[in-house]
Amino acid sequence: MFGYLTINKNDLKVKEYEEYQSYYCGLCKVLKERYGHIGQMTLTYDMTFLVILLTGLYEKEPIEKQQRCGKHMGKKHRTWENSFTEYAADMNILLAYHNLMDDWLDEKKISGYAAAKALEKSYQKVKKDYPRQCEAVVSYMEHLTECEKRKEENLDMAAGYTGELLAEIFVYQEDEWSNILRHMGFFLGKFIYLCDAYEDIERDKEKKNYNPFIPFSEKEDVESMCYQILCMMAAECAKEFEKLPILMNVSILRNILYSGIWAKYEAAKKKRIEEMVKKK
Repeated sequence: MFGYLTINKNDLKVKEYEEYQSYYCGLCKVLKERYGHIGQMTLTYDMTFLVILLTGLYEKEPIEKQQRCGKHMGKKHRTWENSFTEYAADMNILLAYHNLMDDWLDEKKISGYAAAKALEKSYQKVKKDYPRQCEAVVSYMEHLTECEKRKEENLDMAAGYTGELLAEIFVYQEDEWSNILRHMGFFLGKFIYLCDAYEDIERDKEKKNYNPFIPFSEKEDVESMCYQILCMMAAECAKEFEKLPILMNVSILRNILYSGIWAKYEAAKKKRIEEMVKKK
């Protein structure tokens, strides 16, 4: 489901793109150092966004390093990392473990089970260090399972579970900013869930999987309805974001929130239309 919080490269300056890549590569490096190659494979754009967000909010300058990796064998490249990179890496493991276990329980994917077992020791450590966030993920998985069983048609309720999950992940610590971060994560989580569900309507119909948009899929205004709902979620998230006194990398964050997530939506829309054409 995740992977929607990415940049729109075309709207970024070269320097800004390079800075984004430094955070992304820093998270990749920390995942490998803390959790090995299997941990590195869980890398997501979403947690890169969280690193940049928390770094800007708490004004914690990242440590710059130069390194080589499998993707950049020819020359050293810059990585930026700090304590928020470590936090995001831990959250990456937490989310990846439960996502893999969900794949195993839902579709009996052997690859998902094997990867989850490989991450289990790392997951137990994160669970011990971050009980609040772990409880949020467990609650999310339980509610989502119940939602699927009863084929919940209430879009707001179905999306709200992902919102509650991301709300807790966004809160690094309880302080004066925690409520704003929770609200921001909540609406962004709902956006991600709904955009992902919209993208998968045709596939889920074919596989008879649960999708809250399916009851509305034959209506002429489903495209407009989805877009309007996503606009509301994005607007509420942006309203919360603008309350934060962030100056560092703010143009990158705005690029993601005002452009990147919509680029992902347009890609999802294109994919859905292509799948509909194939069926005709």
